[in-house]
Amino acid sequence: MTDTDTRIQPKKTGLTRRQKRRLSRAAQYAVFVAAVIAFAVTADWGRLQNQFAQAHIARQLFPDLITVALKNTVLYTLSGFVVGLALGMVIALMRLSSVGPYRWLAGIYIEIFRGLPALLIFIFVGVGVPLAFPSIQYPGGTYGKVAVALGLVSAAYMAETIRAGIQAVPKGQTEAARSLGFSPARAMISIILPQAFRIILPPLTNELVLLFKDSSLVLFLGVTLEERELSKFGNDLASSTANSTPILVAGLCYLLITVPLSLVVRRMESKALKEIR
Repeated sequence: MTDTDTRIQPKKTGLTRRQKRRLSRAAQYAVFVAAVIAFAVTADWGRLQNQFAQAHIARQLFPDLITVALKNTVLYTLSGFVVGLALGMVIALMRLSSVGPYRWLAGIYIEIFRGLPALLIFIFVGVGVPLAFPSIQYPGGTYGKVAVALGLVSAAYMAETIRAGIQAVPKGQTEAARSLGFSPARAMISIILPQAFRIILPPLTNELVLLFKDSSLVLFLGVTLEERELSKFGNDLASSTANSTPILVAGLCYLLITVPLSLVVRRMESKALKEIR
């Protein structure tokens, strides 16, 4: 037996990949817990409560918080979503058209309205259009202005979402419909669009969540007391009471709407992934 055969092999002392992952995860949890403890210890909870959590001020917000502010926020959002969906559908079909000018116009619209801040669009709708066209009156007054402004904001994003959904439908569906005697328009309406909307329902619902937050820009249109939405309502009450409790309560009302919708979006996305697998 040679010296090589009898040589003792050194033992490996390094951590395995699994042990390294556990150690890294433990370190991340430790940092998170330390940050939470540091925040809880250093924060002045008394001053925060005095400024943001006054129960007697919060009680003064009701019932107008629900019957006026929350109601208007929902109405503004839904009307803007309907306008945006209808306009987005038209732009998406123009984007897919075989006619060159239609494609160019749709592309220009999408690039402009996706690039502009929503605030500028609200100012354009509320101030620019009435100055340029004094004879034009929005139906519904402020509600009509908000529907148009939010619709213009969301239509550019919805158009791209709808276009992607249409292109995700297999081309064989169109060919099968045409072989059965369907016209191109009827095939699109009866066969392609229903399948496309099934695909794009989660991102469209996510766009609805974003519109709820964008509705806060209504305050730049100059609304009356009965037309105020949550942000304007909370800001006005915070100014009159010299306290930020109304703003916090208004923010919680936004969460009452957006959190359930976000959960719905996640469930739809997980369901879609299961169907694909």
